[in-house]
Parts: sequence; C-alpha cells; structure tokens
Amino acid sequence: MSNQAVSFRDLHVPGAPFILANAWDIGSARMLAAMGAKALATSSAAHAFTLGLPDMGYVPRDVALTHAAEMAAATPLPVNGDLENGYGHDAASVAETVTLAARAGLAGCGIEDTMLPADTPYDFAQAVERIEAAAAAARTVNGDFVITARADGIMLGHYGLDEAIRRLKAFEKAGADVLYAPMPADMEALQRICRALDKPVNALCAGRFSQYRLDDFARIGVARVSLGSALARVTHAVIHDLGQAMFERGDMSGLSTAISSDIVDPMLRRFMDQDPVKG
Repeated sequence: MSNQAVSFRDLHVPGAPFILANAWDIGSARMLAAMGAKALATSSAAHAFTLGLPDMGYVPRDVALTHAAEMAAATPLPVNGDLENGYGHDAASVAETVTLAARAGLAGCGIEDTMLPADTPYDFAQAVERIEAAAAAARTVNGDFVITARADGIMLGHYGLDEAIRRLKAFEKAGADVLYAPMPADMEALQRICRALDKPVNALCAGRFSQYRLDDFARIGVARVSLGSALARVTHAVIHDLGQAMFERGDMSGLSTAISSDIVDPMLRRFMDQDPVKG
C-alpha cells in the first residue's frame, strides 16, 4: 500500500478542504509544491494545450499516463490524474486505465461520465457500471487508490442538479471515494450536493466560483477544491494580453512584470534530486 495514496485519502475532510493544485508540466508542479500545495493533479485541458490540442478526449491514453507519471515523479506530493472518461466507453477499458494509473505512481484519478470526444453523457446504468469497474480495479491494484467519480453533464448542459445528484449517489454506492459535479449553478447548488452525499465532495474553483475563498467552500462542507485548467488559462491570458500589446501596438512594457529567476529557481532546485527527466 502506498503511503502517498494514504496521505492523499486522508486529506479529504468535509468542511476542511484542501486545494488540489492542477499543474500542466514539471515546472508548474514544482512551483506549486514549493509554495505549499498538499497535493497536485494533472489537468486534461491544460496538458492538451501544451501539445497544441483541444480538451475533450484528443490526448491518447499512453500520452496522458506518461505525462501523469512524470508529474508523480517530480515532487514528493501525491498526484491525482485527470483521466477524462477513462479512455474507453466500456467498463473494461476504464478498469484497465485505473490499473495503469496506479502502476504509474498516481495516488488517485478522476473518471467522467461523458462519452468523449462527444460531450453527451453515458446513460445512467452505463455510467454507474463504469465507476463500479474503476473502484474494483483500484482495490485490486492498490486498495487505497482514490477514485473520483464525476458527473459532468451539469457543466455541459445535458442534465440538471437533480440528475447530477442521482448519479453521484449511485457513484458513491458503486465505490467511488470522492464525488464531483463541476460547475453547478451556484454555491447553494454545491451545498445541496455536499448535503446529499456521505463521501467527500470536490468543487471546481473556476469561473463564477473563483470569487469565493477557501473558507466559503469549507462552510458548505466541501472536502477538496481543484483548479482544473483555470491556473493554466490565467497564464494563457497573460500571453494573449501581452501578445496583443506587442504585436498590435508595439508595447512591450508588460514584460516588466515578469517574475525573477531568483524566486523561481530555488523552487525548482528543491526537487532536482527527484528529476524524472534524468532517467
């Protein structure tokens, strides 16, 4: 049993949430770890962007797992893999993905109920069957591997809050360890999700939810707050805004706000003895 996975599971305390810091490369992972992150996660969207690809199922499983393994080796922190729909529609493919993720050194992973690359949800029974397979595989490979079951249809506009809760309850019964419905309508809806479930709930801090503090999520019973691709998109906003200023107006003054290597380099040096690129 992995001590890393044990510590990851123990972080999940309803009403005392931690920030699951989604990184997109080794450098961002090490910076976040150095600044106090308790756990890291990959982001399917942010990783896809580094490859010049869109989100929603365009990165192959082997590429995603290689990336996740590098992230897991980059710092001592547990890493949760954003593994989309498990890279297959059938339950056996999901189970295989979970097995490979555990062997790659991840502490847990998330499985969505979306029929990628389409954004439509699996029907209820198939969605539950897939989570049952994921949970069974996790117990076989590593009894403390944390399975996060996601009900993404509420974010994608395919079903409402009641159906999301119905699915999350079924995922909970099927063996999921953490439940997650990204981007419900508001904090009241998120609170309804927390109250409807016995196991820990993840909340996505992006868009309208970025106006809230960690304490606000704690008050409604959230156990984990993830960033998704939001932090990566903030860096993209900087590239976009400074790029427009430079190429459209010749204004390069925004570059003066760059962070000093005197700050970043010590963060990276801290983990050089774990460098996954040394082989």
